[in-house]
Amino acid sequence: MPVATKGEKPAASTLEEEFMFNRMTMMLAASAAAFVMVVSASDFAAAQDTLKIGASAPKTGPLGAPAAVTHWPNIKLWVEEVNARGGLKVGGKQMKLEVIELDDKTSADEAIKNITRLATVDKVDFLVTPYSTGINAATAPLINRFGYPHIATTAASNSVEEFAKRWNNSFWMLGTSKQLAEGVADALKKLQASGAIGKRVALVNVADAFGLELLNAGKPALQKAGFEIVYEGSYPLGTQDVAPIISAAKAANPDAFVAFSYPPDTFALSDQARIQKFDVGAFYVGVGTAFPSYIGRFKDAANGVMGVGGFDANSKAVQDYRKRHKEVTGVDADSWASPVTYAGLEILGQAIERAGTTDKAAVIAEIRKGPFKTIIGEVDLKDGINHKVWTVGQWQDGVFNGVAADGIGGAKAPVKKEPWK
Repeated sequence: MPVATKGEKPAASTLEEEFMFNRMTMMLAASAAAFVMVVSASDFAAAQDTLKIGASAPKTGPLGAPAAVTHWPNIKLWVEEVNARGGLKVGGKQMKLEVIELDDKTSADEAIKNITRLATVDKVDFLVTPYSTGINAATAPLINRFGYPHIATTAASNSVEEFAKRWNNSFWMLGTSKQLAEGVADALKKLQASGAIGKRVALVNVADAFGLELLNAGKPALQKAGFEIVYEGSYPLGTQDVAPIISAAKAANPDAFVAFSYPPDTFALSDQARIQKFDVGAFYVGVGTAFPSYIGRFKDAANGVMGVGGFDANSKAVQDYRKRHKEVTGVDADSWASPVTYAGLEILGQAIERAGTTDKAAVIAEIRKGPFKTIIGEVDLKDGINHKVWTVGQWQDGVFNGVAADGIGGAKAPVKKEPWK
């Protein structure tokens, strides 16, 4: 199923969707028919006190590692905390959560198979959002067809308004590519106005839905802000050797480097910049900059590096969440999508309890009523979109502070990137 890029349809045609849906449903229904399951009356009653949650996301493939940071630990934390307090209150009963996890191998086709299986064979009550912009966009029509609430917490696209209107079960938590890209232009403009950098920018992107949309929004935003694009490059998802990209960008003699990248290349681009002593006053890389492993790898050299997202380090709710995340999962939360992912799960749980039923349509209606109190603040999804988002963060003395945001106050001032150590 194709992935939407700017100016294209957000998903496959209706006939293509229908064919894929019917084909996959028939295949899995036939497979399921091969098994006979005998359930006693007591087992059935016990099953009724459990909510089955389906989760399909990368465990392997190019996005397996970042999903292991942002996605899977938050599902574990949410489920353990809900079950520790007796489960979700649904009508007159407490229902504990049971999760069925499937690896989509960073493949939209595999994700479609997984979600079809979860809905038709496992018959889960609710789904957790897939991971990444491309896979969320590719699976949205299918999730809508099955009628599940779809709270996307790791997808940023300029098509979210269209998505929310087309699929009224879908809710988009990270805002638009335009918001994120304009945040980059805003942060660089502040640095340029302070005399920290000039106006020459090297711009690169990963060639998937996320990177292409940010490029299409970011290039005009930078040019409108008065910057000159002196180098532009692109590379496929999964590229391991980025040395030529950094070499070419350095040769263009820019004042700032901007990469709309995913975690493996975010780290690789930073490694190569340090190796090649590519020193610019502003160094921005995309998803993964907010990971604790980024500061773990680069230590003091990370100071001044900017990346997508950010958070309010002074928020007591976020501080408490990060402490619980570490205690339950054994790993640190990242400083952007992790709290958003957990907030999305909070919203799903609160909506189920408000509805007082496992009826999916009723839960979707509750999500649209909003607002919800979450660890990232009050979130209102009446039109299917969270409009209050952090857009740029920067490592400052070991903390990934938000330095640009849309609809959120408290951003720190960006600082000049010192030479790599």
